[in-house]
Amino acid sequence: MKHISSRDNPAVKALARLAGTAGKRGAPVLLDGVHLCQAWLQHHGAPDQAIFDVERLSQPDIAALAEAVPDARCLALDARLMQALASVESGQGVAFVVTPPQPSPPEAVEENCVLFDRIQDPGNVGTLLRTCAAAGVKRVFLATGTAAAWSSKVLRSGQGAHFALAIHEHVDLQALLPILRVPLVATALEGAEDLYAGRLPERCAWVFGHEGQGVAADLLAAARLKLRIPHDIAAVESLNVGAAAAICLFEQRRQALAAGAR
Repeated sequence: MKHISSRDNPAVKALARLAGTAGKRGAPVLLDGVHLCQAWLQHHGAPDQAIFDVERLSQPDIAALAEAVPDARCLALDARLMQALASVESGQGVAFVVTPPQPSPPEAVEENCVLFDRIQDPGNVGTLLRTCAAAGVKRVFLATGTAAAWSSKVLRSGQGAHFALAIHEHVDLQALLPILRVPLVATALEGAEDLYAGRLPERCAWVFGHEGQGVAADLLAAARLKLRIPHDIAAVESLNVGAAAAICLFEQRRQALAAGAR
């Protein structure tokens, strides 16, 4: 494993540039931290490159990651150089350079899925990805204008959920509608049914919208079912999109499990 101690090294400069990018489509990204690196190994195998804090290579988790990656793909950096790459102040001493998977567009969508309509806050996008994975959703579609799924802030919020999902980015959601073989279901404040008042579809395409504007009007018009979450409107006008999605997805999951138990 090559050891680098100079910040002027071309490899270190390239890594610093990569750490500053926002997960641009098709570009390599930096996975920072033990958990994300372990998840990548489990689902995709060795990364393009593995970077380690030379002072932490003896730690069991770090040593195990180094052992799992071919030596030619590993770099050991001085602690100060490694810390400069970390996405949080307390870096964990390991990062992987990876090329995110780009799943092929499906010819038809027949499973439960979630559409992200211009959700801009990275924390909300990461939280929603994590919620989708926990609720058993396998495929998500992110509209153009949504925060980059593989940016460092979204990765941090997702906590490994990326690796349980087929993530399609820069999607024209209107163009997706003709291939949906499941009903489109949207959340709305007006002209919507109570989430808890009836039976939810076992499979559907949920669409959750922009933090301020909600779901786009054309998608709302196309929705076969519009739902509202009953809450104290006198206290707050609407719920955070991540919270709303969790309530909806787990109510659907609860109903499906209850139906299966009968």
